[in-house]
Amino acid sequence: MKVSSSANDLANATTLSVQSTKSTTTHNPLSGSASQVIPDLICFSHLRWNFVYQRPQHLLSRASKNYRVWFLEEPMWSDSLHMSVSKQTDRLTVLVPHLPHGTDPEEAIRLQRQLLDEFIARETIRSFVAWYYTPMAMLFSDHLEPSLTVYDCMDELSAFWGAPPQLLQKEKQLMQQADVVFTGGYSLYEAKQSRHPHVFAFPSSIDFAHFSSARKPQPDPVDQRSIATPRIGFSGVIDERFDYKLMGELAERRPDWQFVLLGPIVKIDPKLLPHQPNVHYLGMKAYKDLPMYFSNWDVAILPFALNESTRFISPTKTPEYLAAGLPVVSTPIRDVIRTYGSKELVEIANNAETFELAIERMMTKESSNWQAVDSFLKENSWDHTWSEMNRLMVAQLSVVVDQ
Repeated sequence: MKVSSSANDLANATTLSVQSTKSTTTHNPLSGSASQVIPDLICFSHLRWNFVYQRPQHLLSRASKNYRVWFLEEPMWSDSLHMSVSKQTDRLTVLVPHLPHGTDPEEAIRLQRQLLDEFIARETIRSFVAWYYTPMAMLFSDHLEPSLTVYDCMDELSAFWGAPPQLLQKEKQLMQQADVVFTGGYSLYEAKQSRHPHVFAFPSSIDFAHFSSARKPQPDPVDQRSIATPRIGFSGVIDERFDYKLMGELAERRPDWQFVLLGPIVKIDPKLLPHQPNVHYLGMKAYKDLPMYFSNWDVAILPFALNESTRFISPTKTPEYLAAGLPVVSTPIRDVIRTYGSKELVEIANNAETFELAIERMMTKESSNWQAVDSFLKENSWDHTWSEMNRLMVAQLSVVVDQ
């Protein structure tokens, strides 16, 4: 991880002390004389809170210990204009703008801005962190004056199918406004580090206690119970990043293996996916239930295609599989190779033949160096990641004051 020297002076800080107002001319979040704690964090997300439980949920549930977190999702169509409010905890609330059917794109931006402003006024939010996952939110939020702006870049969204044409321009604008930029992996860090003076890499972390429970016998979930063994499993979003051709070839080569796929199917034609009898699509599962599924697998896989949408990914599932006690076989994703390729519990394979051989080796392996892997995983917890992020946020505010 890259940490600036200014961050070291504030290693024990846990909250952000800043002014309640921000200069509109110098972008200085500490203008004025009296300091106070920033009480709120508004997150602008392209992902739904109740979608797959991943980086945003892990980080912002922990951020709610320091701030009141308001998680603003993308809009939904409705019969009336309103902002729905759903409290997840006392300190974390999900907001969804509802726009009237038939609203044109320009009006949709204006209405989202209106709903956002009304919400901020209603909650009397004056000093807050603006935390962005989607640069497209700049379309309706660039008039705000947050005390600190954070861009947590978890994916290269412009490389995804159907990405809006103005996304790159909006990301450029967000990078100019951001006080600090976090990236979801080292490849993303390398791609962004020259574009901002304060970029820090925070690859996928792990809730070790949650997933390590899979190492003990767990009841086989009902929808998996009738599936024969051995079981090779995948958990994640099945979209344009999923190598369906590789999956189909594997299923053809080894009809005696059962491939269990957990997760929603989005942005890909289901007809393209393999449908052999030994390929089982069980749909999206609750985060709390994943250890039960993992506990009853033999090997876990990361069958990602090698394309623009996977060039910068750092799969969250890699450490989750390992914490669950599962050996892993992955296609040659750069961040998987860099972080786990030297670990004997992760093998890299680039086609169906080498994938098959690697899975076979993993299933027949008698002993593995779990102790070394566990030590690595425990040092890369989501708790530690959030603590480091918050420390860097505090440090960045200190840099502004010193200047």
